[in-house]
Amino acid sequence: MATYVMSDLHGEYDKYCEMLEKIDFNPEDTLFILGDVVDRGPKPVDILLDMMKRPNVYPLMGNHDLLALDVLKKLNVEITEDNFAQNIDASTMNELIDWLKDGGQTTLTQFRSLTNEEKADVLDYMDDFRLCESAEAGGKTFVMVHAGLGNFRKGKKLRDYTLKELLMDRHDPEIDCFGEDDIYVVAGHTPTMIYTGKAEIYHKNHNIFIDCGACMGGRLACLCLDTMEEFYV
Repeated sequence: MATYVMSDLHGEYDKYCEMLEKIDFNPEDTLFILGDVVDRGPKPVDILLDMMKRPNVYPLMGNHDLLALDVLKKLNVEITEDNFAQNIDASTMNELIDWLKDGGQTTLTQFRSLTNEEKADVLDYMDDFRLCESAEAGGKTFVMVHAGLGNFRKGKKLRDYTLKELLMDRHDPEIDCFGEDDIYVVAGHTPTMIYTGKAEIYHKNHNIFIDCGACMGGRLACLCLDTMEEFYV
């Protein structure tokens, strides 16, 4: 029984499957995925469909997931003369264009190939993605969020963080948020190559950054929270 964490899969279904095999992931284990499952890579919906079958996989919302969910909800309705202006307005079109520019085409293409029932199931599943999770493992506490605790200040409650601060703002590795040896922040979103020039998990000041650029020529990383063992594909 082990607890694992991955992030920023970005449609890299083959790497995702290879990683599950590498860590010998089984029903007694737990896996947290810290957002950005979709977009850019070739098979984002395949990853979602696999995750949906696994009750021991816990997804968190990433900025790409949130944008994809919002656009797909608006598009996944029957357009009539009565609701056309409401659903296909300038704001929606601009949002769609921004999404496609940022890698949304692969998600849209795969989503369109689903049955109506599958589309509804995928949207319901993504709607339940959490913004933040915590886990106890190996005698440590891990606070997990997609981008980190943006605009951090001492005493700020997790409920007071905005979506932008949790899903978009880059976490500052120089800040030890909790100031305790056994509490860590685990985040994705920012490829570790930006910090270190290397596609490997980056640890600093009780912060752990695990986005190693799987869809950008880097690697998919997975961290075992019980042992701090790192895995790469």
